[in-house]
Amino acid sequence: MNNPFQQHNALRLPAQLRALFPPLLFLIIVLGTWELIELWMDIPKILLPSPLEILSGALEKRSQLASAAWITSRAALSGFALALLLGTSSALVFSVSQLARRAVYPYMILLQTVPIVAIAPLVIIWLGGGLNSIVAIITIISVFPIVTNVTTGLTSIDPGLNDLMTLYGASSWQKLWKLRLPTAVPYLISGARVSSGLTIVGAIVGEYMAGYQSESPGLGYYVFLASTNAQSEILYASIFISTLLGILLFGLVTLVGKTALARWTFEMEQ
Repeated sequence: MNNPFQQHNALRLPAQLRALFPPLLFLIIVLGTWELIELWMDIPKILLPSPLEILSGALEKRSQLASAAWITSRAALSGFALALLLGTSSALVFSVSQLARRAVYPYMILLQTVPIVAIAPLVIIWLGGGLNSIVAIITIISVFPIVTNVTTGLTSIDPGLNDLMTLYGASSWQKLWKLRLPTAVPYLISGARVSSGLTIVGAIVGEYMAGYQSESPGLGYYVFLASTNAQSEILYASIFISTLLGILLFGLVTLVGKTALARWTFEMEQ
């Protein structure tokens, strides 16, 4: 005899889909309310286009926007990978050399406090327009969270475990691999998640300022072009696509981070 409770559980949606339902429902409500406000108040298109007008404009420029989204994604991933490499390497140096941390770390904080819109023109002057300067801007804006988090992880080791490994004659390399790196993995994942959200910001800023010099402009260029030509539906479409790219990159980093952390934990327990 079939159990009705088992049938009910079988019909339940997976946990991931249930988690997505509330934000999707909220998005539908916001878009529907937005469309109704446009119909009732007759707001000029140049000020605030309706969701349907934005969708129509995006479909008209779908090939250009798709190409721009790919170029922005490529630049963001390149800058993010470079930020991971430079940030992790710097953190390793800072963790083993207190002198290096005291000498260089304050300047990294200073660099992070300078607005990226002020640094970007200098980068463009030094490297020229195009992909190289955009990747450099992305790296500058996204490297600091990785440096700070990984440095904290590498230096936040248990003194008792450190003394125990010293007692057993562990080398500096063994301490790094067996003690410091396992402690720093969650910090690296946390820093990478913060950094992943900043990469799209850096890409849009870089493309906004240097994209017109590139043979293959990204979304930032279309933000600049649409705002200059008062094409508000293209402007909103570019912003929405950029936001979607940021969400996808954040989700990808989160998924990879959880997988890597689970595997690392499993290997350390063996």
